[in-house]
Amino acid sequence: MNPEKRRRGFLEMARRSGSVDVGQLAADLRVSKETVRRDLNSLERRGLVRRTHGGAHAVESGGFETSLAVRTTMHVSEKSRIAAAAAQLLKDAETVFIDEGFTPQLIATALPRDRPLTVVTSSLATAGALSSAEHITVLLLSGRVRGGTMATVDHWATRMLSGLAIDLAYLGANGISHEFGLTTPDPAVCEVKAQAIRLARRRVFAGVHTKFGAVSFCRFAEVAQFEAIVTDVGLLPSEAGRYSLLGPEVIRV
Repeated sequence: MNPEKRRRGFLEMARRSGSVDVGQLAADLRVSKETVRRDLNSLERRGLVRRTHGGAHAVESGGFETSLAVRTTMHVSEKSRIAAAAAQLLKDAETVFIDEGFTPQLIATALPRDRPLTVVTSSLATAGALSSAEHITVLLLSGRVRGGTMATVDHWATRMLSGLAIDLAYLGANGISHEFGLTTPDPAVCEVKAQAIRLARRRVFAGVHTKFGAVSFCRFAEVAQFEAIVTDVGLLPSEAGRYSLLGPEVIRV
């Protein structure tokens, strides 16, 4: 197999499963680990994957985004810890926006059930998870449903949001960086997130360490607009310090 065809195969595997492992790829294709590392490094230089310790994961872009089904299998323990810590930041909020995505969905399930709360969300999965909670009123934004993430977008969703006042918004992103802020591949998703940013009195970003340094297609917020960033200990303390200098409290769990 020629190198370019092999690299395209690696990229397809990364996009299908979310990430790839050097050892597994070497065993499956019967090539050396060094060959796999060179191929993954080549894909990283082209902005198609991001190297991790022992492997790589696919970079989301305007033309590619991982599905919710894939996200529910990746970094699950880290996302669960992040969600629990993010839910602790609720404080006296009575109206909460929950973004689309798996980590925000976990935050929703970690919210207290013993007090009145209104949750606004674009996520069908989150709305379903909270629908039976006795003290929680769920408002699902209308709009076009994105099949990959099971979330609503477009002008119906942003118009519905525009008439609301939100105490606290929990948001995710496909990438967060010092220079470009928070980004996502889809312009329609970007508009919903940006509207939530504009309307929320407080804002919390929750995401795993692999999001940091990544840049996607559409920017919807600056780091300084958030009161807190909740992530896992995979984000180095030195990097956490750099983000905290921009304004938010950075919580590593």
